[in-house]
Amino acid sequence: MTESTRTAKLTLDDKTLELPILTPTVGPEVLDIRKLYAQGHVFTYDPGFTSTAACDSTITYIDGDEGILLHRGYPIDQLAAKSHYLEVCYLLMYGELPTATQLETFETTITRHTMLHEQMQYFFRGFRRDAHPMATMVGVVGAMSAFYHDSTDVNDQKQREIAAHRLIAKMPTIAAWAYKYSIGQPFVYPRNDLDYAANFLHMCFSVPAEPYHVDPILARAMDRIFTLHADHEQNASTSTVRLASSSGANPFACIAAGIACLWGPAHGGANQACLEMLKEIGTVDRIPEFIARAKDKNDPFRLMGFGHRVYKNMDPRATVMKESADEVLELLGVEDNPLLQVAKELEHIALNDPYFIEKKLFPNVDFYSGIILEAMGFPTSMFTPIFAMSRTVGWISQWKEQFSDPQMKIGRPRQLYLGETYRDYVDVEDRA
Repeated sequence: MTESTRTAKLTLDDKTLELPILTPTVGPEVLDIRKLYAQGHVFTYDPGFTSTAACDSTITYIDGDEGILLHRGYPIDQLAAKSHYLEVCYLLMYGELPTATQLETFETTITRHTMLHEQMQYFFRGFRRDAHPMATMVGVVGAMSAFYHDSTDVNDQKQREIAAHRLIAKMPTIAAWAYKYSIGQPFVYPRNDLDYAANFLHMCFSVPAEPYHVDPILARAMDRIFTLHADHEQNASTSTVRLASSSGANPFACIAAGIACLWGPAHGGANQACLEMLKEIGTVDRIPEFIARAKDKNDPFRLMGFGHRVYKNMDPRATVMKESADEVLELLGVEDNPLLQVAKELEHIALNDPYFIEKKLFPNVDFYSGIILEAMGFPTSMFTPIFAMSRTVGWISQWKEQFSDPQMKIGRPRQLYLGETYRDYVDVEDRA
């Protein structure tokens, strides 16, 4: 960020304020309003903070109009096609792609932290069996601060580093155990001989009664889902993590807050909503009916998994995710799964129907990731936990960056107060 010699003038009655213009390396310029209240005694009004930059960052850049998503300058499609999740984790956390030695050291560190404290099993067993896995994850991740006291001092750089490694390493174990608990199967411990994605699939689908082989195509697809959801700039959950951490809260509490925010259906539940839509359609022969409803402005039905609120022309993550979806469906087949048959036909229509093309209702990453997770055998209740597991590195990277920012302050959003003005208390016997 560089401060321009240019300023914007704001006239308030008989007073004119000069607001510095800050210039990013890429993206729109930003008006610096930090002194607006002190100089003009006014606030800005921006519900949802959609026009407000609450921080500066060097991690992720999005241009929705152009379909661009960059991590530390690298396009997401290149990372998803050529890299893998733990290498992207290193990139997000440290700013550069690792050397072979650095990557090996990082992967070893993460692998050696995947086990959970044995007593944490009792936290899982304290939940009802029908508890949503996200509820379990919020509770267990928040409880980590009660077990790992040597990594809760946010003012100690070494402890921040240890906490970051632990969260990235243990989140797959927590998510897998939440799944196992929900279906009544025994917990499966992590294996150090498997890579990150394969280890997660092993913990989710293996059972003590028989050996389980992780298919490399499924592991690669899982790794891509992790990679494509690793970070997405200053979204609701990331901003929640930053706001929580601005108070000095321990890292496990901050990430638990991010998980809770992600759980909201307007944020992390898009691929689950997509699968629920496919279930509503049910069979291929009913697709024309729902396509007609989607084109009817007076019908409340909406196609989930098509188009994107940020990306206006294309979702840069969707192309690579489509490749994995095609590979997974070829491996597992769709003949016995009506939902996947509906999904494939909907994809064909969306890519060829002039209405979809004109409205830019392209299949997005949630559409393809939902298809993959359904084909692998995950219930829809696990879609958001997998999203949370993937996004942990983004939250942690933003959290670490915030603590290295000399401008860091505790978050204190303002308000436009529309309530009652001052009034005196009235004794109960005197009230009308």
